[in-house]
Amino acid sequence: MVFRRKSRVEYKTPEQISLMREAGLVVGRTLETLRASVVPGMTTADLDDVAASSISAAGATPSFLGYHGFPATICVSVNDEVVHGIPGSRVICDGDVVSIDCGAIVEGWHGDAAITVAVGEVTPELARLIEVTEASMWAGLAAARVGNQLGDIGWAVESTVHDAGGYGVVEDYVGHGIGTAMHQEPQVPNYGRPGTGLRLREGVALAIEPMITMGPADTTVLADDWTVVTLDGGCAAHFEHTVAVTSRGPWVLTAIDGGLARLGDAGGTPVGEPREPSQSGERRA
Repeated sequence: MVFRRKSRVEYKTPEQISLMREAGLVVGRTLETLRASVVPGMTTADLDDVAASSISAAGATPSFLGYHGFPATICVSVNDEVVHGIPGSRVICDGDVVSIDCGAIVEGWHGDAAITVAVGEVTPELARLIEVTEASMWAGLAAARVGNQLGDIGWAVESTVHDAGGYGVVEDYVGHGIGTAMHQEPQVPNYGRPGTGLRLREGVALAIEPMITMGPADTTVLADDWTVVTLDGGCAAHFEHTVAVTSRGPWVLTAIDGGLARLGDAGGTPVGEPREPSQSGERRA
């Protein structure tokens, strides 16, 4: 989910990042359950029921339900819907592209991630859109390392998309800091120049979430005041992971394997559970 963030950057201790990992695993496992559940004929509300049961069974709380009045546990956005789709009576059909955004809270700490699922047989063009969007997210995650800057993340995402050719990068909605609130500073655009923006320090956590379109990236919001759609009616894809910047590299808190498999491919340094000496309290800058 993309929204306005609270001010100030929140830096976490290793213990706090470990709590975020617990929330991240709830989100990651829920999304894997949802991926396996999507079939033609079900409604987007059916998916919301699956997510609500999964998060509840894990002893966690949905991040989205009630957030600024949002009425559901997850966002489900189909085809030309980019983000923030409200689950309801819409029936999912063979050939649809379905983006699912999920957040959960464990002991006051948030995890946030999204996937895009091809339902049944989709066109090669749509399959490629999904592939490029996911690859751009992993490129951004690989750049989330101590000493890099926010512009390096945006550049990694944007250049991956542009190298693939023919796609639009949505600029009106961006990633965000995350921790004791779902949306915090800094904003994390999916575009930028290397060597610009906030310098990344150990303990910052970010939600990196490219939203990529088949054509122009212009968007509008529907009458429900939530659902963002492409202006030209073209399809879009959305991927997101929560990542912690650690002394040993990016740790993808919402990936079941912590990012081990994909970060190697994207040039990053995958990490496991932090081994730094324990600290207490919360540091802010």
